[in-house]
Amino acid sequence: MAEYKSIGINTEKRDAMSLVTGQPVFTDDIALKDMLHIKMMHSPYPHATIEEINTEKAEGYPGVLMVLTYKNTPRVIHTTAGQGWPEPSPYDTYMFNQKMRFVGDRVAAVVAESEEAACEALKLIEVKYNILQAVLDPHDSMRDGVPVIHDEPEIKGAYDPQHNLAANIDIEIGDINEELKKSAYVIEDTIRTQYVQLTPIEPHVTISYLDEYGRIVIRTSTQVPFHVRRIVAQVLDIPVRNIRVIKPRTGGGFGTKQEIILEDICAYATLKTGRPVRAIYTREEELMSTRTRHPMEISLKIGAGEDGLINAISMHILSNTGAYGAHGLTVASNSGSKSLPLYNKAKAVQFRANIVYTNLPVAGANRGYGAPQAYAALEQVIDELAYKTGIGPLEFRKKNHIRTGETSPIFKALGEGKEGVEQYIQSCALDELIDRGAQEIGWYEKFGKHIRNGSKVRGVGMAMLMQGSAIPMVDMGAATIKMNEDGSFNLMYGGTDLGTGLDTVSSQIVAETLGVKPEDIIVYASDTDITPFDVGAYASSGLYISGSAALKAAMAVRDQIFEVAKELLGEVDDKNFILEDGRVISKASGKSLSLSEIAHHTLYVSNQHQIIASASMVSPYSPPPFAVHFAEIEVDGETGVIKPIKYVAAMDCGKPINPELVKGQIIGAVSEGLGYALTEEYVFDENGKMLNGNLTDYKIFSTRDMPEVVPIIVETYEPTGPYGAKSAAEININGPAPAIANALYDAIGIRVKDFPLTPEKVLREIKNK
Repeated sequence: MAEYKSIGINTEKRDAMSLVTGQPVFTDDIALKDMLHIKMMHSPYPHATIEEINTEKAEGYPGVLMVLTYKNTPRVIHTTAGQGWPEPSPYDTYMFNQKMRFVGDRVAAVVAESEEAACEALKLIEVKYNILQAVLDPHDSMRDGVPVIHDEPEIKGAYDPQHNLAANIDIEIGDINEELKKSAYVIEDTIRTQYVQLTPIEPHVTISYLDEYGRIVIRTSTQVPFHVRRIVAQVLDIPVRNIRVIKPRTGGGFGTKQEIILEDICAYATLKTGRPVRAIYTREEELMSTRTRHPMEISLKIGAGEDGLINAISMHILSNTGAYGAHGLTVASNSGSKSLPLYNKAKAVQFRANIVYTNLPVAGANRGYGAPQAYAALEQVIDELAYKTGIGPLEFRKKNHIRTGETSPIFKALGEGKEGVEQYIQSCALDELIDRGAQEIGWYEKFGKHIRNGSKVRGVGMAMLMQGSAIPMVDMGAATIKMNEDGSFNLMYGGTDLGTGLDTVSSQIVAETLGVKPEDIIVYASDTDITPFDVGAYASSGLYISGSAALKAAMAVRDQIFEVAKELLGEVDDKNFILEDGRVISKASGKSLSLSEIAHHTLYVSNQHQIIASASMVSPYSPPPFAVHFAEIEVDGETGVIKPIKYVAAMDCGKPINPELVKGQIIGAVSEGLGYALTEEYVFDENGKMLNGNLTDYKIFSTRDMPEVVPIIVETYEPTGPYGAKSAAEININGPAPAIANALYDAIGIRVKDFPLTPEKVLREIKNK
C-alpha cells in the first residue's frame, strides 16, 4: 500500500461545523419574499375514481390563490423514479389523476399565502368518489377477475397491466431441476418481508421560484437533481434550459428521495403565479405518500452435494410495488444480482420475479435496493443448509463464496432492468472478514451453547453479504477543477452528498492528487446550472463514480501544472516531477515552484490561461464491497422479546478514503437494518389505511435500543476504484435481518418466517414448537 497524506486519513467532514452551529444549509432554511405555501389533499380510499370535485369554496377562502386538481394541470404520463434515461420504470403516473390508487394518492393541492390558510381551504374541497374494489393482497393481483389498477390506455412500459403485473423477470442458467436432483441436501423455504420506510430526519421539502431571467429555480431535498430537472421539464412540457435545480445540504435520503415527489407541483404553481412556492411534507405524509421499501415474498430452493458445494439455487420473488411501478423492475433485479453471485459455485441458478401492483403505498428506492429482502431469505436458507450438511455456518460459507479472480454468470444475465456486464472479482477479503468477525463476537465460545439466565437465552448468528459500486455502463458522473492564485482549487461536480461525506472524500481524492491539503479544495456540488452532470446518489455510486470523475479531472489539472512547471524550471521532461505540500518538485534537479507561483504566471504573466479541466466517469465494472455480520442476541422465552447484545460488522470496501466516515456508514446502516429486523412495519386497516403513521407508533431504532456495534474494516485494493476504493454506504443494511434471525435459531431453535421478528411472532413460534 502506498503512503498517502490525504487518503486513509480521518479529515474533518466538510459540513461538520456548519451543521453543528445551525447554519442555514438545508432546503427549508430560507424564507423568500411573497412565498406561497402548498398543502396537499390525499385520497381517503385505496381505489376510487373522482366523480365530482368542487373547489369553489376553497378558492374563495382568504389567502388562497389556486387549487390544483386533475382538471387544471398538465396530463403528461411519466415515471416519478429518478433513474437514468430511458427509465426502466413504467410510465404510469400523472401530476394529478381522476383515479385514486392508494390511501395517500394526490387529490388536490391548495396554493395559499400561508400554511394555515392552505390547511383550512383543504377542508372546503368537496369530493364525490366512486369507490372501487381494492386489491390489497399481492397474491390476488394477477388473478383473473381482479380489478385492474392501471386501466389508463396511455400507460407505457408495464409488463402486463391487465393482470396488474408491473414487471417480470425470468432468468435460468444451467438445468435447475437436474442439479437439484443430483443434490444430496436440499432446503426449501419462504420468507416474507414487510413495508418499511427509512424515515430521513428531513422530510421531503421543495422551494421553487423564478430567477431574474424568468427561469424556474427548484431548491429541493433530493438525491437526483439532474433527473429532477429532466422529469419536471417533461411533465410541464418546457425546455430543460428553463429549469435550474439546486440541492442544498440534505437531512438524509436513503433512497426515498430518488424520486420526484413535490418538485413538479411547486414548479407548476410558480409558473402559474410567478411567485416563490414552498411545499413540505408532515411525517404522516412522509410515511404514507412518498416511497417505501418493496415488501417481498422470497421462495428459495437450494441444493448441495455430499462435498458441501452448492449445486443449484432457485429464487422466486413476489414483489409488491404498490400503486405505481417506480423502481419495481430494478429493485427486484437487484434482489438477484446483488445476492446470487455471492455463491458462484452453483452450476444452475434460477431467478424469477413478479412485480405486482396493489392498492397500497408506493414502493421505490430504499437503501440496499432489493438486497436486504433477498439476504433476509438467502442467508437463513444458507444457514439451514449448513446445519443439514453438518459443515457449520462459517465453513459452509467459506467453501462456497466467490473469490478474487472468479466471476458469476449472474453478473451478465441480470443487470438493473436489462442485461448486465461480465466482470471478475478483483478484490475480496471474505475469509478474513469471517475470521475476524467470528473472533470479535466470540463465535466458537458461544455458538450452540444456549447460555441461559432464567427465561432468557443467548444465541449468535451471522450473515455474509455483497453489494455493488454503481450500475456498470449506465451511471455517469463528471467533475470540473480549476486552479486559483493561492494554489487552492475549486471542485465543481454533480455528486450528491446526502450526509454521507461524499464532498469530504472527494476533496481528499483531489488533494492527494494535487499535493495540497483537503482544506485547499473548495467544493461546490449538485447545481444543474453550474456543476457538470451526475446521475445522483444511488446504487452506491457516489465515491466510485463521482469520486473517480474528480480523480480524473485532478489528474488532468496535474498534467497542465507540470507543463507550466517544465517551462519555468527549464526541464524537458516532467516524469521526475511530484506534487507535494503545495509545490511542484523536480526529483532530478531538486528545484521547485509553489502552486501559487504557477497560478500567478498562467493568469497574469505569460501564455496566460486558466488551468482547468473536466472529466467524466462511466465504468464497465461494479466492484462489490463485501461484508460479514455477526449478532449476539438475548431472547426471552416468556415474553418473546429479542434484545441485541452485540453486533459486529466486518467490511471490505477496498481502500477506505476516510475510515471514520466508513465506520459511520456501517453503524448507520446497521441501526436501520436492526429496525427492519425487529420493530419497523407498516400496519394497515382493512381498507389499506396506515394506522401507525407517526414515529411514536412506527418504531425505528433509537440510540437507547442500539447494542454495542463493532465496525471492522479489512483493507483491500480495488484496481478499478479511486485510490483502490469501493462503495461502503448500502451493504451493511443487508445484514441485521438474517444475522438476528440466525441468532434466534441458535438460541431457541425457531425461525420466524415473516419480518419483523416481533415478540408476538416469536411467542407464536415457541408455542408451535
